[in-house]
Amino acid sequence: MPMPLSNPPSASAPQAPEPLDHQAAVAAVIQAHQASFALDAPDTIPKLTEGSAVYRAVQEACLRMGFIEVDAACVARAWQSRTERSGRFDATEWPAEPGDFGIQPFPRQEAFASCPQQLGLYAVLPDAAWVGRMARAGVPTVQLRFKSDDAAAVAKEVQAAVEAVKGTEALLFINDHWQAAIAAGAYGVHLGQEDLDTADLKAIRQAGLRLGLSTHGYAEMCRADFHAPSYIAMGAVFPTTLKRMRTAAQGTGRLAAYARVLRHYPLVAIGGIDASRLPEVMASGVGSAAVVRALVAAADPEAEARSLKAEITRLSSEKRSQNHAII
Repeated sequence: MPMPLSNPPSASAPQAPEPLDHQAAVAAVIQAHQASFALDAPDTIPKLTEGSAVYRAVQEACLRMGFIEVDAACVARAWQSRTERSGRFDATEWPAEPGDFGIQPFPRQEAFASCPQQLGLYAVLPDAAWVGRMARAGVPTVQLRFKSDDAAAVAKEVQAAVEAVKGTEALLFINDHWQAAIAAGAYGVHLGQEDLDTADLKAIRQAGLRLGLSTHGYAEMCRADFHAPSYIAMGAVFPTTLKRMRTAAQGTGRLAAYARVLRHYPLVAIGGIDASRLPEVMASGVGSAAVVRALVAAADPEAEARSLKAEITRLSSEKRSQNHAII
């Protein structure tokens, strides 16, 4: 699978203005951005020898702020690309141009079918009964996350979920079970990074289903973009006990940075989100917030759904107004 942004630039690539004081550049990047992006960092940082002076300095700064290695490489590559375009190294401005990350413009011939830019409240639900319940409560986007190794049980539950949203305006995505989703005529499929190695993406696209992909950082975002999905989910924003995460909770600072790079996609924030955290999540620029426990564990799920939906609509409207005012 092509992963062009995980690799350091070649020695023959144009170099940024030299000399660059390595330690001063590392310190300047960290000082400017640690408040927004820093997570727990490893005790030791490997000696970095590949790439330009800009690439090495930014890569080390990112590693010291707790970015995993492939994400540090992505940011370093983007930073070097911007430095080459501008002719100067700026430690204060975090890269946000899609092209600097290797993200190609749209339209694309092999893109998946589109979905609304603002998916709103996105409920991730354990079975078809919950899907129908939340669809009737007015939740605009619902996902069936049904865990079973029984193919017959999966097919039955997916078909039941498709039937459950009929007569409502809810858009139904099926988590993982793409074959059953195609057979049942679901609106879309949601896949994790590990599913990209096994799922038949061509079959999903040719069936006309929308595709959502999970990401947990820059490298996975770039891998997701390579497939031109219908939307991209980003998380986990906050710590969650609902599933074992391979990466630390990203926080809203990183979420906002991810959203700026992927601003042309419908974006879904996921992971530990509840009513109290909605304002800072929606302020990041995403158009949707996915919730799990906030609904299924609520004393009155229907009332909570209405409240969360209204709050997301209000916050999204405020964000759009702010953006228009800036323009």
